[in-house]
Amino acid sequence: MNFIGTGLRELGLKVRRQRTRMTLRHVRRLLKRSEISLGREGTAQASSFPEVRNEIVALKKLEHEQKEVALRIAQIEEALKKIDAERKENSKAQNDAIAALEAQKKPVLQRRDEARAAASVCDRELSSVESRLQSNDAADREILRQLATLQALAPPPDDLEAQSSALASKRVRLPEQRAEISRAREGSAEACRVAKHKLGRAEEELSTADKNISRVREEFTAKDRLLNEQARAQNDALKEARAQHQTVEERKDPAYLNIGRHLGTQGIAPPNAPHLLHDVVRNRQAVERHLAHKEELRLLSEQIDKQHLRKFYFSIASILVLLAIILPLVFQTSPRRAWLPAETDAILSLNTERFEKDDFAKRFRAEEFWKTTWPALLGAAAETPRLALPAESSRLTRGLVSSDSSPVREFDLLETRKDVSPLVRVISDDKAFEQRVISGLPVWQRADFSVARIGPRTLAVGLAAGVDELVRVRLGMTPDLQLSGPLFDRFEALDSDTALRLISRDPPGLARAFHPIFSREFLDRVSIIGLGLALENPIKARVILRAASADAASSLADDIKNEPQRWLHLEQSDLNLFVQPPEISRDKENIELRFNMPDNSARLLLQRIARTDSPSGMTAAQ
Repeated sequence: MNFIGTGLRELGLKVRRQRTRMTLRHVRRLLKRSEISLGREGTAQASSFPEVRNEIVALKKLEHEQKEVALRIAQIEEALKKIDAERKENSKAQNDAIAALEAQKKPVLQRRDEARAAASVCDRELSSVESRLQSNDAADREILRQLATLQALAPPPDDLEAQSSALASKRVRLPEQRAEISRAREGSAEACRVAKHKLGRAEEELSTADKNISRVREEFTAKDRLLNEQARAQNDALKEARAQHQTVEERKDPAYLNIGRHLGTQGIAPPNAPHLLHDVVRNRQAVERHLAHKEELRLLSEQIDKQHLRKFYFSIASILVLLAIILPLVFQTSPRRAWLPAETDAILSLNTERFEKDDFAKRFRAEEFWKTTWPALLGAAAETPRLALPAESSRLTRGLVSSDSSPVREFDLLETRKDVSPLVRVISDDKAFEQRVISGLPVWQRADFSVARIGPRTLAVGLAAGVDELVRVRLGMTPDLQLSGPLFDRFEALDSDTALRLISRDPPGLARAFHPIFSREFLDRVSIIGLGLALENPIKARVILRAASADAASSLADDIKNEPQRWLHLEQSDLNLFVQPPEISRDKENIELRFNMPDNSARLLLQRIARTDSPSGMTAAQ
């Protein structure tokens, strides 16, 4: 196994060489910065050395170019200040001009409002006169109609002359009233004409004032837009000049670097900054030290046995290949609730957390019905020692296998909220339990109860035969219920947050596992049936069905829609499962029903699943 130590040593050397390379890059950057700083401050001292004369000449040219750029930057900044002052002055002038025009507009606006009010009054008066004139004409027509009616009467009334005289006297006064009303209309019409003329002139003056304000605002806006464009152009020029200034400054770095290196080699420091020479010397020593260390590491790597190194690399590659094969298999391990035998016909899942929180359990917890039904629903899990149900559990999954020739077999998986290690230690120390081992997995057993840990928070509980079968399924010794099978697919379609889920791929066989729930006629028409209950207020139920074909599913859905009382009722009772007709949806051969369930139906349903209802139901099931 020497090749393992050799490989680990080589890996350590590789890590150290990488760290040395990273440190060397950093130290070289520090050395370059310190040499540039030394050259920048020591240019005057380097002027006497002919070796760096070219660098000094190049620096003078670059500094001259920088001065020109700096002058251009100053001119642009001055132009920007002038533009800013013009913009402020333009804004102030605009505000003053608009304020003056608004002051001139105010009396015009007042006159327009007064003329509009006068015109409105005149219109109302003219309308009143017109209505009076129409009333006069209507009165005249009414008197004529009454006179014609009197003359047409046969025999004529005794006071015909008196009535005719009264109507004639009324009609005589109408022309005088009409003439008076006509003169009033002419006067109102003239007053309206004058008022409308004044209103038109006032509106023209107001329109002229608005146009003047708009014209002045547009003139100042155009000027402000021009100033903004000039400022934008100057800003672009300023940005370009500053970029050029920075570029020239960066072009000076190679010259400063050569001068700084020469001064560092000669050991000359500028009088105003002697510490810069010490920085250059210290960084040069650091670079030399790291280069020497890098060379030492390279020599150590060359001394390593290459044959051992190849063995080490081959071993690592083999391990990685094995992990690539094993890890996908590990991640494809079935969920805890799927650790059931392949022959499982029905699954009953109780979400104990929801049972504890939902309104149904809270309302009936003190009643005798709940005290007998709840332990029966838990089954063998209720006998788990040192475990408070439902406070310390999260889910109970009961798998059922039923057949005509043998009694019902049950497999119980209990999921806890915390790790079961403390509980397992308590059980292992309990003298009432005997321990035995199945392929390395311990099982504890007493007279009529067995328990085994098959997951971090999962226990297999129940009779010895059922627990042993679950252990063999978990170890892969016995086929399990496939996740891709139709039964588990439909089981997953039910909401996992509901309090109770029940599904069966042998619907007629439900009568062997539980007391009757659905009618035999209903169960014979489906191949898979599932029920989910949310015990809230109101109780919500969801039923999923799978028929033999799409046509059979369509026919069943139509029958349920037309006669829900026939198909959705508790067998051997008068209780319907629904409060209102269910919502029905169909997808090919799958049917889904949603409805609210009455409290009394839910109580009897839970009792029949727990087998705690009346003996008649039990007899019928048998």
